Amino acid sequence: MTTEPLIAKSLQASLTVKDLKDLQKSSTWYVDVLGFKLDRRIERDGTLRGVALSAGDVRIILNLDDGKRGWERVKGEGFSLQLTITQDVDAIAQRVKERGGSLDTEPKDMSWGARVFRVRDPDGFRWTVSKPAA
Repeated sequence: MTTEPLIAKSLQASLTVKDLKDLQKSSTWYVDVLGFKLDRRIERDGTLRGVALSAGDVRIILNLDDGKRGWERVKGEGFSLQLTITQDVDAIAQRVKERGGSLDTEPKDMSWGARVFRVRDPDGFRWTVSKPAA
């Protein structure tokens, strides 16, 4: 057995949405508001079931919820995802606002040496957008 730590190069996430209308709304939000790129539509038996999106090396999949865990459960509670970027945090935050998104927190410098803002997607999933200080 090795004691070598896990070394990862990227993280992909799969997030669920309630229905096809929410899938289209969320997909549009990620592309038009946050700036992701639509990579592909995921269809099963001719029905849209999800979308694959990317932003640089970051990949997410938005899937339709099957309802097995209940339709009214709160999504994204106690959970957030962080994007570390090389771009101007303030410019990205401004773009989000100009495209109809609302920030949970405005861009600010943090004590650990990063500039960050926070935003939620239409399903309540929290995102932190961060750039390390130079």
